[in-house]
Amino acid sequence: MAAHIQQMLQAYTPSELSVPSRKLAGVLAPLYVHEGEYRMVFTKRSDRMLHHRGQISFPGGGHESADDSLLDTALRESDEEIGLNPEHVTVLGQLDDLLTTGSNYLIRPYVGLIPYPYPFELDKRETDYLIEVPLHFLRQHNPPCQITREHEGRIVESFFFDYEGHVIWGATGKILKRFLDLLDRHNTDM
Repeated sequence: MAAHIQQMLQAYTPSELSVPSRKLAGVLAPLYVHEGEYRMVFTKRSDRMLHHRGQISFPGGGHESADDSLLDTALRESDEEIGLNPEHVTVLGQLDDLLTTGSNYLIRPYVGLIPYPYPFELDKRETDYLIEVPLHFLRQHNPPCQITREHEGRIVESFFFDYEGHVIWGATGKILKRFLDLLDRHNTDM
């Protein structure tokens, strides 16, 4: 199945945006297989964080000058936040860039396969805990709850996925929705 996702993402041409006024960020959507079931890893961000505090998110963060690419950013930040060694990630592909509405970021998301079990080591300054959600649950709840609103003169869609009281929304909800839609378009069974 991972090979199928990788083929799907490699055949997909993600939209890459260039908006000089935006801060750049890279995130990783980690997947693993346990007992034949794919699960996706999310973080619960610490309430001490400056941006998106307390939200459910993918590991990742802001681009730094030492990063060669936004993929390097996503992998470095995943290592810093949850102890995910970049050498243990098989990058399956890239999704569409996303502009955040409040924090002024341009986010480039990547999907990666990681081994299970994994000895995560959380940086408690950034991450309270992990949420590992079965991919079939997310697919069964796609499309999620959706709200359309106006923000700064443009229409913004927000998607909300609820898993055991953990609400995935905002930029992470949009990234997740786009990934699930890709899987659905390619009739990918998981």
